[in-house]
Amino acid sequence: MNKEIKSIRGMHDYLPEELKIWNYVETILKEVLASYCYLEIRLPLLEKTEIFKRAIGYITDVVEKEMYSFNDRKGNSLTLRPEGTVGCVRAIIQNHLLHKKNNKFWYLGPMFRYERPQKGRYRQFYQLGAEAFGLDTEDIDFEMILLTNRLWKKIGIDLHINLEINSIGSQKDRLKYKKELVSFLKKNEHLLDLDSKRRLYTNPLRILDSKNETMQKILQEAPLLSEYIDIHSTNHFKNLCSMITDHEIKYIYNKNLVRGLDYYNSTVFEWKSDYLGAQNTICAGGRYDSLIEEMGGKKTSAIGFAIGIERLVLLIKSLNIFSKKIEDINIYIIFIGKENKYHAINLSEEIRNLYPKLKIFINFLNQNLQKKIKNAICSSAKIAIIINRYHIKEKYFVIKDLKNKKEFYLLKHELMIKIQEFFK
Repeated sequence: MNKEIKSIRGMHDYLPEELKIWNYVETILKEVLASYCYLEIRLPLLEKTEIFKRAIGYITDVVEKEMYSFNDRKGNSLTLRPEGTVGCVRAIIQNHLLHKKNNKFWYLGPMFRYERPQKGRYRQFYQLGAEAFGLDTEDIDFEMILLTNRLWKKIGIDLHINLEINSIGSQKDRLKYKKELVSFLKKNEHLLDLDSKRRLYTNPLRILDSKNETMQKILQEAPLLSEYIDIHSTNHFKNLCSMITDHEIKYIYNKNLVRGLDYYNSTVFEWKSDYLGAQNTICAGGRYDSLIEEMGGKKTSAIGFAIGIERLVLLIKSLNIFSKKIEDINIYIIFIGKENKYHAINLSEEIRNLYPKLKIFINFLNQNLQKKIKNAICSSAKIAIIINRYHIKEKYFVIKDLKNKKEFYLLKHELMIKIQEFFK
């Protein structure tokens, strides 16, 4: 017997029952994004490795440890995208979209990172990303907060998710602060955990959002990033917080929120839930006003966010709020006798022509009538249509109302009218 082949660690199959929630969520996401005039864009899974190194940062965890990179036949280094913003920016520049009147885009698809798999963290994971270009005021920051807040309300999780925000200033501000932070941490280096010791000489700002309680106690005495931020970023952030407060959206000012990618500046934010354990961030984003210029475009302000679809679905399942019953089958067609198979197929096609949204299933199995009816009842279908030689000869069909246990004998034109009544 051949050995069973299993999926790659950290890469999962998404099965029909779970995808009901996915489709429900994705429908809401797309509706809300459309209401804010975001346009869909589809991006390649593969990009040149260099653009991630340049944009995300050579000494970030993503670039150093987590990217799936390989050389193609010509020796070019390619990478499965670890996030969506960089590819989106590349596409906007390459396709000359920055001069368009509407510079707001969204995308949805798989991302890849070689991380330790755990609940809420996978090596292949799906993200919905949204990016807005060309607006440098806090208005667009606020609109993104409004947009995501509306998403949570429509999905029904708004009471179980919290907004954390911070301002990390400009790259110049952070460079000044980084020197002071490193100086402070070096004095306490003997108390740092292994991860923080490594980051001290590579990406010290990431130490600020360490989950280690000992590290958080040490950081209570650390210099504050807010004291190094210029007046423009400070006012931008104050105005944003005022707008959020006026709209009665609750938020937490998290002075240690920095995000893990180098291209961020000024506003950063995360939506988190206490129901997900360690991997508790559902949505994260912020401004990246220098990235387009760094990638070869004209200097353009920008802001974006990404939603982890797996974590969002996980939260919905843990809260048990998805009660929408979706029928996999609406109409179950049963034929008795091989000679009636084509009558069943023809009828199903005629129904689809009239009612294209209905889901119609034909039982092609060699089973007796009782077995097929039992399967129809178990399928959650609303009605079953039975076809046999006698019915075809007399030109009528037997319709079984499986929910109310009623039976109808109808000519074809009567059947089509009855179907409309059943599925108003």
